[in-house]
Amino acid sequence: MAIGVRVEPELEQRLDRLARSLGKSRSACVREAIAQYVERFGDGDEARRQSALIAEHSSSAHWSEQLPDWADWTA
Repeated sequence: MAIGVRVEPELEQRLDRLARSLGKSRSACVREAIAQYVERFGDGDEARRQSALIAEHSSSAHWSEQLPDWADWTA
């Protein structure tokens, strides 16, 4: 199956340089990138994992309120 994708000229140039450095065709690099993207994000597991991490580490306190009390620290 063939898919046409429009990209900015700068991205095309970067892709060409990458393909040359890897000794692959532009199409091979794009195929690999799409396969990795679909594997990572296709079923929603990655989005759920990231949401869980955010929820786990989020709190209503400002980040500065989470710092230890250094008032008694001496150099």
